[in-house]
Amino acid sequence: DWSSFVFQLVFCATCATIVSGAMAERTKFSAYCIYSGIISLCIYPIEAGWAWGDGGWLANLGFIDFAGSCVIHMAGGVCALLGAIFLGPRIGKYTKKNGKKVSNAIPAHNLPIGALGVFILWFGWYGFNGAAATDTMQLSQIFATTTIAPAVATVTAMLYTWIRNGKPDVSMSLNGSLAGLVAITAGCSNVDAIGAFIIG
Repeated sequence: DWSSFVFQLVFCATCATIVSGAMAERTKFSAYCIYSGIISLCIYPIEAGWAWGDGGWLANLGFIDFAGSCVIHMAGGVCALLGAIFLGPRIGKYTKKNGKKVSNAIPAHNLPIGALGVFILWFGWYGFNGAAATDTMQLSQIFATTTIAPAVATVTAMLYTWIRNGKPDVSMSLNGSLAGLVAITAGCSNVDAIGAFIIG
């Protein structure tokens, strides 16, 4: 089944690449190749089979993960968290000020390019979530929920940082966009506009 193979191949690669962001510039390339191999050969096939496979025990329980919030993003995120814990924080990320630990922005970031990257990723997410649609009505629903949830998450993050810090934070708002995209991925074909709003 080449269609299923390519579908799973791309999602497996996505699961493995999520980990790279947490450890970028802090591990050897050989380590990246080793953990990518382990995720691709051992972790992803098992947990994807649980959720999406014929006879998978989670699927049999009624588990729904339409486009991979759990199978891809949670699995990659847990591996990324473990890698980040193992490596520790980036040098200069945390310092002590007046006896308290302070989180510092990492210098040399470009917010317009970061925003462009999030917008490109958001656009690509329509293909990511829509790839498994079975008809145009379902695809329309997926596109709508994939627009509403990240939009609400973006505005929520912006308002939260505005109230908390006295001004909106662009980088946190962009993180809100990504969180909304990941959150809606599992149920993008199973919720309506109100559900997508609540998820966002």
